[in-house]
Amino acid sequence: MDFVTTFTHSPKGNNAIWVVIDRLTKLAHFIPFRVRQSTELLVDKYIREVARLHGVLVSIMLDRDTRFRSHFLESLQKNLGTCLKFSTPYHPEIDGQSERKIQIL
Repeated sequence: MDFVTTFTHSPKGNNAIWVVIDRLTKLAHFIPFRVRQSTELLVDKYIREVARLHGVLVSIMLDRDTRFRSHFLESLQKNLGTCLKFSTPYHPEIDGQSERKIQIL
């Protein structure tokens, strides 16, 4: 994923293009958007334009700052109906089920 942001406003108010490339098929998606558009709207566009054709991508390469990445992933998970829950290492009480199975393994 990458962004091109040096355009004048289109009739719909868009002034940037979000480029999403499927590395397997080399298919490129050029998604118009507005700079300063909310991450939730970008995720909605991602689901409508990319995920509907390719499914949810296995890996996402993105060179944006950590705030954008965290907001994008959080919004994506919310729209997909899943929930990211992070734990800290060495606290088996948080994720006891997998920790117990790992001990057995």
